[in-house]
Amino acid sequence: MKRTKIIRLMFGILLVLVAGLVSAHEHDFTEAKQLVDSGVSCDNLTDEQLEMIGDYYMEQMHPGEAHEYMDEMMGGEGSESLKQVHINMARNIYCGESGNMMGGGMMSMMSMMMGSGGMMGNSYYQNPQNNNSFGFQIFFYILLALIMVILVLVIILLINKLKKHGGKR
Repeated sequence: MKRTKIIRLMFGILLVLVAGLVSAHEHDFTEAKQLVDSGVSCDNLTDEQLEMIGDYYMEQMHPGEAHEYMDEMMGGEGSESLKQVHINMARNIYCGESGNMMGGGMMSMMSMMMGSGGMMGNSYYQNPQNNNSFGFQIFFYILLALIMVILVLVIILLINKLKKHGGKR
């Protein structure tokens, strides 16, 4: 009896703590969501408001810990670089501007973060066949061509064999 009361009490405390954390995290984006929903013109927004809107959009794209991880990758909470990323994100998504580092979409920002070599350090053209094979896709195409030639030759041989035997066994 006493044990179940202790378990219930601990569960209740844990529930209150988690609910407090969730509501505190949600509260951070209330003002940004109101700004977005109001449709206020970008000319009337301050950099702080744009930062809030960019942070809100980032949370929508990468919720929870993924957002925090990305914040750390871009300089950490309170850094000037993260502030600029959030402002640029708001200008690009909310304002529809394209003259900032994200002008070409998310990949422009990623190329600036990772350098022109891409995330894995190479600058080769990537397609589904080579799957990040660092320029060896030519071998894939040669192999594909050989398989096609062999397949065509096998079909031609089968047709000739059937013609010779007149379709009889």
